[in-house]
Amino acid sequence: MRCTNNLKYMKKRRVRAPGRWRFFCALCLLTGMTAAGCGKDAGSLEQPYDIYRTTRSAGIAATETTTVHPYFAEQLCVADAADINTEQTDAQVAEGAGVFDLNSRSVVYAKNIYKKLYPASTTKILTAYLTLKYCEDLDVTTTVSRNAADQAADSSVCGLKEGDVLRIRDLFYGMLLRSGNDAAIVIAEHISGSVEAFAELMNREAAMLGATQSHFVNPNGLPDPEHYTSVYDLYLMLAAAVKYETFVDAIHMDAYTASYRDAAGAAVQKTWENTNLYINGQAEAPDGIEIIGGKTGTTNDAGYCLALYSRKASGEELISIVLKADVRANLYLLMNEMLEKAGG
Repeated sequence: MRCTNNLKYMKKRRVRAPGRWRFFCALCLLTGMTAAGCGKDAGSLEQPYDIYRTTRSAGIAATETTTVHPYFAEQLCVADAADINTEQTDAQVAEGAGVFDLNSRSVVYAKNIYKKLYPASTTKILTAYLTLKYCEDLDVTTTVSRNAADQAADSSVCGLKEGDVLRIRDLFYGMLLRSGNDAAIVIAEHISGSVEAFAELMNREAAMLGATQSHFVNPNGLPDPEHYTSVYDLYLMLAAAVKYETFVDAIHMDAYTASYRDAAGAAVQKTWENTNLYINGQAEAPDGIEIIGGKTGTTNDAGYCLALYSRKASGEELISIVLKADVRANLYLLMNEMLEKAGG
């Protein structure tokens, strides 16, 4: 509202807006247009919205420009809230699911893709993305805190002890393959100083990706009423993460062996296996689909969750997500049914 009022005032007084105000008000206008256009096939539009032309019409732009400014969602899969292609699948076994074709930028399967759901350890996709974005050197070492090592006995962990000294790279692989809650906390504390500060970073970065149905309070996905996402938001986060080759290499590994030192300086070696049944050989993908990798997640509140990055025989890339499946077997059943439809 403040931006709108200032626009009217400046137009009436014919005062040129300072550079910062021009940028801020242009951003407001761009955001409004983006929200209104999300249901369209932005890729088919030859002339994306020009924020400078609009601000100039409001009397606050200083110069002409021929620069074309793309829609925020120009490269994204966009859809309304309607279910898509669920009729011939066992869609009832999960609360939310979706398949997103990254090449055609289309949603080819959808069930409750905007519904707020608990993500469990699929949260670590965002944590991994932020690790690669904010850690320039993955080979730098860090020390495991008491807080990070203090995990519940039944929690999914890498078995880290207070005082262990590991590379960020080791923690990164342990978090993604073994789904180590302890490794995720060490990374969060290394990047932001505390879990709370890292959660603030997660929320800011998620919003920048367009993930507006999400809120995070920890880096690993342990249950909390204020920790949630949606199928669509998780697609946005995974789509951002797979742009990093290191992330793709990690989720494709069946196992990783870490070598590090404990608090006393003694050598420690541990092997962490991938929890993704497609990668560890316990589940088979449909014909014509190559599973590159992904992230699993399971808690009582979240049910069984899986986010996958795959490739069709024709080369098209897919992101497929199932949240809150009732049992693990049905999680992979529905995922295969969805991928069969997408691969056809």
